[in-house]
Amino acid sequence: MTKPVRIPQMEPWFDAAEREALQTYMLGGGWVTEFKETKTFEDALAAFMGARHVIVTNNGTVALSLALLAVGVGPGDEVIVPDLTMIASPNSAKMIGAVPVFADVELPTLNLDVKAVQAAFTKATKAVMHVSFNGRSNDVERLRALCTARGVPLIEDSCQSLGSYFRPGRHLGTVGAVGCLSFSLPKIISTGQGGALMTNDDEIAGRIRRLKDFGRSGGGNDIHHSIGYNFKYTDLQAAVGLAQMKKLPWRVERKKQIWLRYAQGLAGIRQVEMLPTDLALVSPWFIDVFVDDREALQAKLDRVGIGTRPMYPPIHRQKAYGRDDLSFPVTEGYSMRGLWLPSSSQLSDADIDRVCAEIRTHYA
Repeated sequence: MTKPVRIPQMEPWFDAAEREALQTYMLGGGWVTEFKETKTFEDALAAFMGARHVIVTNNGTVALSLALLAVGVGPGDEVIVPDLTMIASPNSAKMIGAVPVFADVELPTLNLDVKAVQAAFTKATKAVMHVSFNGRSNDVERLRALCTARGVPLIEDSCQSLGSYFRPGRHLGTVGAVGCLSFSLPKIISTGQGGALMTNDDEIAGRIRRLKDFGRSGGGNDIHHSIGYNFKYTDLQAAVGLAQMKKLPWRVERKKQIWLRYAQGLAGIRQVEMLPTDLALVSPWFIDVFVDDREALQAKLDRVGIGTRPMYPPIHRQKAYGRDDLSFPVTEGYSMRGLWLPSSSQLSDADIDRVCAEIRTHYA
C-alpha cells in the first residue's frame, strides 16, 4: 500500500514568478542592496494596508526594536507585552535594554487583556505592545485610548496579521503609533526573512529611517545627526516581495476558506475547540485548535503523515525568562492546549478533509 504524502504544518510557496522577478532584476543591472526596488515594495505595502509610511527592515524582531526606539523607549524602561506570543515580542524590548512586563490575554481573541494592562502600568512603563494573535484582534482602539491617557505609545506586533483588519478599512498595524510585520518563511507572504514598520506619523517615520541607516541625515551621505544602526533591506528581497504581493489578495481569501473548511470538518467533535473568528476581517495565519490531549493527538497525526506544531508556551515559563513566580491563567490554559494544524496557503481541500478525518478517528 502506498504511504500517503506527508502534509507539512507549514511550507513557503515560491514558484516561477519569484524566479522570473529575480532574473529580471539582475538582468536589469540592479544594485542588489536597498534601493529603488525596495522603495517600490514599501509603496505596495503602504497601498495595501492604507498606511502613510512603510519602512522595511531585515526581520520582524528588528522591526519591533526599531519601533520601540522610535517612540523613545530606552534601557530600563518597561514595555507591557502579552505572555502568549512568539518570544520575539519581549526579546525585541530586551535587545535595546528595556524590560518586558508580561500581562495575560483575554478570550476569545488571545490578545492583551486591557484590564491586565491597566494593572501592569507603573511609572516606568514607556510602551505597550499589542499582538494581534493569528490575525484576530480585540478592541485595539480602546487599548490605544488607555495608552494615550497614560501618555504611553502603543506598538502593534502585527507580524501574524498581514491581510487582517481591526474593522472594515482599518488594517491591523495602523491603529497604534507604529505597527510591525514579518516576512519570515511561514508568513502569508515571505521574502525569506524581512520585516516592516508602518506609521502615519511623519516624525516617527523619519526616526525609523535614520535608526535603520546609521543615523544618516540623508540617503548615501556620511552626515550623522543621530545614532543609528545598519538594519537595511535588499532589493533582491524586495523583488521577491513584489512577486509575492501580487498573490496576496488570493492568499488572504484562501486562508479564510481553509479555516472555514476546517471548522466545518471538525464541527461536532466536543474535544476540539476552535476560537470564534470573524472571516470578514480575519485572514488566519495558522489554523489553531485547542485540545486536552495535545501530545497524543500530535503523535497520532504524525504517525499518519500529518505535521502539526504546538502553540507557544507561556513566555514567563521559558528558561530564557524564568518567572515561575508569575501566573497568567488564560495564557497557561490555552497555550498548553493549543495545536497548529497544517495551514499553508497551497493546502488543498482534500488535504484538509484528510486531516479532519484523522482527527475524527482519534476522538471516535
